[in-house]
Amino acid sequence: MHTQSKIRIGRIDYTNVWPIFYHFRPTGLHAGVEMIPAVPSTLNRAMAEGRIDMGPISAFAYGVSSSQYALFPNLSVSAYGRVNSILLFVKRSLQEALQGTIALTTSSATSINLMKIIASKFYGASPRYVSLDPDLEQMMEQADAALLIGDHAIRASWSNTAYEVIDLGELWHKWTGHWMTFAVWAVRKEAIQRYPADIERIVQAFEASKHISIRNAEPLVQDAVRSIGGTTMYWRHYFSQLNYDFGRPQQEGLRLYFQYAYELGLIDHEVHLELWSENTVG
Repeated sequence: MHTQSKIRIGRIDYTNVWPIFYHFRPTGLHAGVEMIPAVPSTLNRAMAEGRIDMGPISAFAYGVSSSQYALFPNLSVSAYGRVNSILLFVKRSLQEALQGTIALTTSSATSINLMKIIASKFYGASPRYVSLDPDLEQMMEQADAALLIGDHAIRASWSNTAYEVIDLGELWHKWTGHWMTFAVWAVRKEAIQRYPADIERIVQAFEASKHISIRNAEPLVQDAVRSIGGTTMYWRHYFSQLNYDFGRPQQEGLRLYFQYAYELGLIDHEVHLELWSENTVG
């Protein structure tokens, strides 16, 4: 017998998702909601196992378990070019690094596989990859380049004086002309069946938070300066460069990413994007 009465929403605390969460108030929704904070890799796994009903997951995690989910059509973390928080730090040159060893952060499947797609599809390279904790200097002791994401990448970019920094969002756009989507908002299909009206209210509240944050990013900017560091100018630029929509242009970029991932054997099936629409899966 099913006793769960609350919709379990995953929450990650990376700054790149702040705009969608910042003005989201679950208490005013007239829906039973439980917020579950987690790092992205934990959240991806909990969604796949059915312990969380909806929330932001990495684009790659959606691809792996796509048959279980629908995607919300107006919510993502995407970039058309520079993303400023998916950064490859390189000792000498990208070409040399692609012939050597690349240290990968343990915290993002989307970015790791984007790195592998870029190396293989665009440069015909197959570097050696090692997975290490996100500490730039320790990574560089063992590798020719290091991939960092999120707030780790941002902090390292501020203090870095030794390495060339390559933005993977910019590299993807240079080679494909497409958007790159790093995170999507997904909901498990059984949750749609069980709580259709509640999920509609939750989606509207997330979208409202996004629009308020875009109209006035200053509270987020000041919060980021206080909690992470950096300057107001840096964070204004950072939030303005990211895009939180998931319309046709973002979907086309993500389809290409999944096509390449499938061709390279990084994912074992072709991925079809299924979109949620009011009370149904479209």
